[in-house]
Amino acid sequence: MYSDRMSTSDRLIESTRELLWERGYGGTSPKAILEHAGAGQGSMYHHFRGKPGLALAAIRRTAEEMRATTEDVLGRPGSPYERVEAYLRRERDVLRGCPVGRLTMDADVIASDELRAPVDEFLTWLRGRLASIVEEGREQGQFAPGADAEEIASVIVATVQGGYVLARASGSPAAFDTAVRGLLTLLTPGDRQLPGGRR
Repeated sequence: MYSDRMSTSDRLIESTRELLWERGYGGTSPKAILEHAGAGQGSMYHHFRGKPGLALAAIRRTAEEMRATTEDVLGRPGSPYERVEAYLRRERDVLRGCPVGRLTMDADVIASDELRAPVDEFLTWLRGRLASIVEEGREQGQFAPGADAEEIASVIVATVQGGYVLARASGSPAAFDTAVRGLLTLLTPGDRQLPGGRR
């Protein structure tokens, strides 16, 4: 499953990331991690402070990867509205849910200040990054003049995370797409015609 050139610690981290996404912290046993990683007994304790230390490394890596992926979309050329739209419409494995967002529903992660910190830091960064783009767009007249950038950014994040929940509940990505289309309609001032004939 993993490259022979990948170190044991990297295999453990990647395996833990996958299992946390699929099963959550409580459902991810050290034995399952070792089997998934193809690692020998004791390797987890050789490289990490047991399961909690490995989970922290995995969550941090997931948050870092999500930040890089998101910035790749938000940092592209285009108007503020187009960049927000690109973020909302970017390709996602909707039915698996957000690898960071799902951690907020994991009681073990939320109960630990250490494990929760990278999740909170990512979501705080995301809201701030989106708020800066919304503010730029508001100044250019692409969003309603009275819009509060921080509030709109929170609504964008909430729509994405809520869209995952609706899609997983219905078993269809259509619910996510509907939420995104609705938000984009609300974000567009009624008197402004967008490129390509969209309103």
